Amino acid sequence: MGSDLLQGLNEAQRRAVTTTEGPVLVVAGPGSGKTRVLTHRVAYLIEHRGVSPWNILAVTFTNKAAREMRTRLEDLVGPERARQLNVGTFHALCVRILRRDGHLIGLDPRFTIYDDADQVDAVRQALKALNIDPKQFPPRPILSRISAAKSQMVGPQRFAEQVETYWEEVVSRVYPRYQETLRRNRALDFDDLLVETVRLFDEQPDTLRQYQDRYRYILVDEYQDTNHVQYLLVRALSAAHRNLCVVGDPDQSIYGWRQADIRNILDFKRDFPDAAEVHLELNYRSTAVIVRAADHVIRANTQRIHRQLRTENPPGERITVREAFDEAQEAQFVVGEIRRLVQSGRYRYRDIAVLYRTNAQSRPLEEALVRADTPYQLVGGTRFYERREIKDALALLRLIANPNDAVSLQRVLANTPLGKGIGARTLQELERWSAEHGLPVFTGLAALAGDSAAPPPPVGTRPAKLLVDAYRVIADLGVKSRSLTLSALFDVAVDQTGFAAQFQDTGDPEALERWENVLQLRNVLMTYDELPEGEALETFLEESALIADADTIDEGGDQVTLITLHAAKGLEFPVVFLVGVEEGILPHARSMESELQVEEERRLFYVGLTRAKERLYVTHTFRRTVWGRDDVSVRSRFLDAIPPELIDGSALRAATPRPTAAGATPPPAAAPTVRLRVGLRVFHPRFGDGIVIAVRESRGDQEVTVDFKRHGQKRLLASLANLSVD
Repeated sequence: MGSDLLQGLNEAQRRAVTTTEGPVLVVAGPGSGKTRVLTHRVAYLIEHRGVSPWNILAVTFTNKAAREMRTRLEDLVGPERARQLNVGTFHALCVRILRRDGHLIGLDPRFTIYDDADQVDAVRQALKALNIDPKQFPPRPILSRISAAKSQMVGPQRFAEQVETYWEEVVSRVYPRYQETLRRNRALDFDDLLVETVRLFDEQPDTLRQYQDRYRYILVDEYQDTNHVQYLLVRALSAAHRNLCVVGDPDQSIYGWRQADIRNILDFKRDFPDAAEVHLELNYRSTAVIVRAADHVIRANTQRIHRQLRTENPPGERITVREAFDEAQEAQFVVGEIRRLVQSGRYRYRDIAVLYRTNAQSRPLEEALVRADTPYQLVGGTRFYERREIKDALALLRLIANPNDAVSLQRVLANTPLGKGIGARTLQELERWSAEHGLPVFTGLAALAGDSAAPPPPVGTRPAKLLVDAYRVIADLGVKSRSLTLSALFDVAVDQTGFAAQFQDTGDPEALERWENVLQLRNVLMTYDELPEGEALETFLEESALIADADTIDEGGDQVTLITLHAAKGLEFPVVFLVGVEEGILPHARSMESELQVEEERRLFYVGLTRAKERLYVTHTFRRTVWGRDDVSVRSRFLDAIPPELIDGSALRAATPRPTAAGATPPPAAAPTVRLRVGLRVFHPRFGDGIVIAVRESRGDQEVTVDFKRHGQKRLLASLANLSVD
């Protein structure tokens, strides 16, 4: 077994596997066998260095990556030893640590993990308590700002000291209320899982030493995507033994908006001057044409570790670049090409992915696929766990696991027969009582039932009786959870609360369809029945809360995948369509304020290109409707970096015909007769008067930015814009 571990590895991969002591930086380009290196390195530590699997920690960014790594390790070192390894995401690691040792810093080990929707609800509650209009200050941007603060280890008090704008001042008032809601409900959000683990290590050095002693060899995948808190976690855990191997690619750092800090990987050698550095440059995934195109694109970036992506694969097909008139025609082209590829017999639907910058771009694509009767899956759309009936069922399970979770209690009382007759006013009164006394709502229900010494909430006689009935059902289910399998507990819960009856007794086909979804959830629960009764519920709730978009991909069916560029990282497909490659979309309009933001957008384009194994299509449009406005488009600057010889010549010559008012095809656009320059006053038939503020030469044409008096700045191609000079 051990002697086989290095067979089939190239020289760089071999060095990455066998350099086991001290800090190691592995810069792994796309398709360079990164997962193979990681798994073989773990196996090498066990087989050749005699390291106990118990002493190895491998941290990934998605459950999907963790599952793939674990499966490969079972083949390499056997199921028994693979089970002793700690392989999982940052969040899953922190959940385990806090469940075990969080009590040392005052955390309830049965804490609930609030998902995205729960967090928004908690912010909404805080806004309500502060009498702040959620229309003027929407919850989601406030939540994003709080999340950004947490990722920098900035708490409510420090945040309040640093406010610079009125909006931040509003956030500074919401932040402590939001945290108080979490604390009262014995809940943590995703950021808290990391922040509280760092706090545990800071405040309990003996506990940190225990984990340092256990995790003597640490591997971190996708290190370029770590934020400041994750950086602190890795640094703390690896400080004692310094056997830290980080694997990543600064050219694929695309989560800056989630506070990922590319400097963590760029400055690794500053933190560990003695670190060994290994570059995995040989791409095994894509054709030579795709690899060359991607390498030319990314060279324009300055924030990177210089190296050249290369491959020994055949050249393959040239890249198809197509211009469509609008997004509808773009979608028609994509669907038509998909049909042609599948009918050729060379590809199946599952081999094809359509990638886009924003979720909104999927709508015309979905419509065209439905019309063509083409099967597809939308990754990151309304996911299974976000359906209303599933959210209600999960709230019920979470309430059984943690009765102090007020968000789940409110949802159960509002959306199931358990809360029948309990009105919104009563629920508001309970929330007010909870805030006043600093006690969980469930304690208030216990007080009404005489099971708590706390002062009871001031509710009417009838609501009080209904609340006591609900309390007794929830408390009884909590007792049963300690002796029943998870699926049996679920059966009892949906029966005793009337949850099942509300779907089954109506005869409404839509209600029955929703019940089928609930039964699908029960099928998932059955897979946890082998776990001990006390652990199954907690384990399921953790894993369902930490599911990411990429984890929901159905790899078994035969269907086209529609997915955002962000969610597609780490995936690969024989055929990729990259749509909407235009200024304002990719790079995104919000990302043009600085060159560093544009660099992240270029990395996103690079990630899109390198998902393709054999065939790559890039499309853009002449005009597109954005935010309800129909605007002339300009193809993305990123396309200009691809050498012309790598692009299908016919695609460049034959831009898709644009319909005219008479239905005829207009003549090809000609280069402008007047060369535009900065400072010229111009007139546009639609946007009116403006001044040219920037000009960029582009393949015999000019890409101009014009500041229009009434419409602001627009980026246009001079040959298409019909500008006249004043």
